[in-house]
Amino acid sequence: MADRTQRSIVIAAPARQVMSVIADLASYPEWVSAAKSVEVLETGPDGRARTARFVLDAGVVKDTYVLSYTWQPDDMAVSWTLESGELQKAQEGRYELVEQPGGGTEVRYELTVDLTIPMIGMFKRKAEKVITDTALKELKKRVEG
Repeated sequence: MADRTQRSIVIAAPARQVMSVIADLASYPEWVSAAKSVEVLETGPDGRARTARFVLDAGVVKDTYVLSYTWQPDDMAVSWTLESGELQKAQEGRYELVEQPGGGTEVRYELTVDLTIPMIGMFKRKAEKVITDTALKELKKRVEG
């Protein structure tokens, strides 16, 4: 597995509100520019997605893949792993929420992606940085409205 990319952003909202946006996978196409469709395939007893199929179109990168989710009981983190993908052979990710003094929430995003096609490490790290930065900015915009 490749190096992990880590980014964070502070969102002016309580952690519970941030996690509710993260957990609403079906609405991702409304606010995640690269997500063309998201279908929750299986839910757990808590109503949260256990598996979901994504159709991604980020210009030169197009992929259809299935992720498996693990939600922390305290609602402060979620992690996922790739079950299957066309372009990806592995993906591990995690959102961790840290409440800030004054009511905001720091969102920490970790992502590791391994592709079926060879890619120079420098370009791969740049792509992961763009993906994580964009995801955090779009999440902030959606939560803060």
